[in-house]
Amino acid sequence: MKRLLLVAAAALAAVALAGAVGLPDLAGAEDVAPATDSITVNGVGTVEAVPNESEMSFGVETRRDTAKAAVAANADAMRAVINALRQAGAREIATQWVSVYPSSDDTGQVNGYTASNSVSAVSPGASATSETADTPGVIDAAANAGANEISGPGLSSSNAEALYRSALAKAVEGARLRAEALAKASGRSLGSITAIVEAGAQPSPLYREAAAAADSATPIVPGEQETSATVSVTFSLR
Repeated sequence: MKRLLLVAAAALAAVALAGAVGLPDLAGAEDVAPATDSITVNGVGTVEAVPNESEMSFGVETRRDTAKAAVAANADAMRAVINALRQAGAREIATQWVSVYPSSDDTGQVNGYTASNSVSAVSPGASATSETADTPGVIDAAANAGANEISGPGLSSSNAEALYRSALAKAVEGARLRAEALAKASGRSLGSITAIVEAGAQPSPLYREAAAAADSATPIVPGEQETSATVSVTFSLR
């Protein structure tokens, strides 16, 4: 009986020793490595430039007694307008719409037909250095050729993508300056960039006066456009 008790005690001691040595440290396994300190700020960059291109619409509306006569007369007039646009230096000329519809008198009786044709065209803006291809000159050329429906201009810059890239660079630099100020105020120093998120933007007019067209032509004052970019930048902290 004494030997049996000694054997049982030895077995219990062996189990206790195995548990102390072989079982995993559950408390240690649940420890999570601390996240790296970081700071996220927004930056906005802007670039200003005078538009050097404009898109206009030029149309001709013609009224005749019959639809066939209206269409024929309108086609002749529109060919003259398109030819004038080309001679004035306009480019990317494209048809926007063609329509024919009846017109009525006060009693509701059809008394004729109206044909309409419109094209869009792009030309350098009034601030461009070209001597022959400019928006005022294109407008006057189309009107002199018979265009009786003119609308626009939609002003833009031919180097819009380059302007936006410049705005992006300024936005990132602005974000860095803000992050440095926040890090310094908290007694830390700024590390490297760990993430950048871009938020797109469209150019918007500032309505600041720029060079106007010659007095003899249709006046066009393009003003300045502001291209902006916004980014969200995350920096690590040291």
